[in-house]
Amino acid sequence: MKKIYIGADSAGYTLKEELKKHLNEGGYEVLDCGTSSTESCHYPDFAAKVCHGVLGEPPGDSFGILVCGTGIGMSMCANKYKGIRAALCSDTYSARMTRAHNDANVLCMGARVIGSCLAIDILDSFLAAEFEGGRHRTRIDMMTEIENGTK
Repeated sequence: MKKIYIGADSAGYTLKEELKKHLNEGGYEVLDCGTSSTESCHYPDFAAKVCHGVLGEPPGDSFGILVCGTGIGMSMCANKYKGIRAALCSDTYSARMTRAHNDANVLCMGARVIGSCLAIDILDSFLAAEFEGGRHRTRIDMMTEIENGTK
């Protein structure tokens, strides 16, 4: 079973707790990277913790889940880390396809944008999907070249 690093800012705290409970019930190894309350805080701190966790594991052995008010700030921060492919998803199709075609390793969601039932469905779709490889691997390699400054 894959490790799941999960983090949120104050706006995403309540949804993070619901997602964490769902993941624990599903048998995942969940590593909570904070925050631990609804007290105001800064989302880049939690994006960093989750991304460092994912990057510290062998490729493909873990995923990250990040939640803030809109999911936008978390996704922007997460994508600053070399090796992270974070996707902001508000529907199950996008969540499934970002795994299948983009080999995303971090899922971002907006607690003020979607409700908890939809968030759980999005999370389940993301985790159930498999990377398809093939022509999509070529595109991931091209993204890596951009990330490395060689394209």
